[in-house]
Amino acid sequence: MARRDITGAVDFPYLEGFAAGDAGVVEEVLNLFREQAQIWSRMLEPGNPGWRDALHTIKGAARGIGAGALGDVCERAEAEGEGVLPSVHAALDAALLDIAAYQHEQMLKSLKG
Repeated sequence: MARRDITGAVDFPYLEGFAAGDAGVVEEVLNLFREQAQIWSRMLEPGNPGWRDALHTIKGAARGIGAGALGDVCERAEAEGEGVLPSVHAALDAALLDIAAYQHEQMLKSLKG
């Protein structure tokens, strides 16, 4: 995976700007997001009593890293209910794939430098 695999699900220039260009901060934030996503995914199941709380948390975290579409679908699910959860899963997966591609690209750059 590398830049060519990034779909736009995450606005990395936004995140880099928010972190004032500090690659270490960007890496830490993305790693935290990925770790938390494992927990959120389990909570985003119909019938799980914490799915609304997970949505709200994901919405804020997504917008913080520049994953606008994920934040928007979480907002829609908060308003419309459990029927939107498959779309939330899909948007979360897209963001995670972009993060993996971005981090892979950063790792390759560090090997060259």
